[in-house]
Amino acid sequence: MNSSPVMTLDGPGGAGKGTLASALARELGWYLLDSGALYRLVGLTALRRGLDPAAETDRERGAEAARHLELYFEPDSGDGQRVHLAGEDVTEAIRSDLVSEAASQWAVQAAVRDALLQRQRAFAVPPGLIADGRDMGTVIFPEADLKLFVTASAAERAARRYAQLSELHADANLDRIYQEIVERDARDASRAVAPLKPAVDAHVIDTTGETVAASIERVRGLVREKGWL
Repeated sequence: MNSSPVMTLDGPGGAGKGTLASALARELGWYLLDSGALYRLVGLTALRRGLDPAAETDRERGAEAARHLELYFEPDSGDGQRVHLAGEDVTEAIRSDLVSEAASQWAVQAAVRDALLQRQRAFAVPPGLIADGRDMGTVIFPEADLKLFVTASAAERAARRYAQLSELHADANLDRIYQEIVERDARDASRAVAPLKPAVDAHVIDTTGETVAASIERVRGLVREKGWL
């Protein structure tokens, strides 16, 4: 499966794995897979089509949509990527709370995860891949060269999300954000297919109370041990 080096970063939303993944991909000159964006694209598509993950016929349509997503990732001028769906830039659209919730609901569907499995593995090409997600080290790339599980307390992640929304002058309620995070964590950890958990050989990185720079430096140490830096 791994024709080139693969490093996986799994963990719950808001723990900082996306920031770490982007920084490392840029530093190493490797490709970046934001697997969460794929599920957000499924969630966005399902919302636009009025699909309900609780309905069997809609679940089949959701899986079919996942198989045929017309997606394209484009490096932006900052540290991340622009996400395009069928030629439309949906980078901001897929980050809404509504799409995040839909993505989490569709991610528990086995047919959707199966539909995206090989598509994600195809990102592993030279010179190397940084894979950011929930099951990168446990399911998608079980033979990855280096696995991380990036986490932080629910309270810290809620505070980070609240700060982000406040900066955007968006309506935000800290208690509601915290409750949504707790519920999403429980759903991701208890799902029958690819539950959120560290791989047995993953390094656990807890970013609670830690600066981004400190987290990046900690991970750099593991990367240096591999001889990649």
